[in-house]
Amino acid sequence: MKATALLLAGVVAAFTVSSFAKPVIGQPAPAFSATDSNGKTQTLAAYKGRIVVLEWNNPLCPFVGKHYGSGNMQKQQAEAAAAGVVWLTINSGAFGKQGHLDAAAANAYVGKVQGKETAYLLDADGMLGHAYDAKTTPQMVVIDKDGVLRYIGGIDSIASTDVDDIPKATQYVRQALAELAAGKPVSVPTSEPYGCSVKYGP
Repeated sequence: MKATALLLAGVVAAFTVSSFAKPVIGQPAPAFSATDSNGKTQTLAAYKGRIVVLEWNNPLCPFVGKHYGSGNMQKQQAEAAAAGVVWLTINSGAFGKQGHLDAAAANAYVGKVQGKETAYLLDADGMLGHAYDAKTTPQMVVIDKDGVLRYIGGIDSIASTDVDDIPKATQYVRQALAELAAGKPVSVPTSEPYGCSVKYGP
């Protein structure tokens, strides 16, 4: 009986994970609802009519540290906010995994790094991360005002932890936002995301 129950549970779990279709550029971005570090429910639908950036975060990842330690991520968040863009930072690390944060720890982290995001979302069950096929931290997504996916990939073009590489790299998210603001198509809609693997649960 136990073996049958375990087998059934495994089948259900496998179905749940595999049921997520990969997001497609030019198609509607997957809808989501997640709680942020202040206990507020954040949904994509609530921001219809505004450009939205999603950023996957793990505070202990050195690739994330590169962009926050240098101030690059906060600068881009602030630029986006000034342009009316919604920036949602997401932690999909499972409980007990590296980089997982509860609400209090998330707020402490945002305060420490002086983050400028609209909200910091807690996704310990990985539902939001899997919906967007998020593989690394940082991994970035840009969604246009109509809720259509326009960019998915790395924040920039140089996959390293070296701060000195930031000025040399093409900043893909900044570029995509500028092109959308100018009414132009995004010239680089996808790139290979780099960083630490997202620490999903079993």
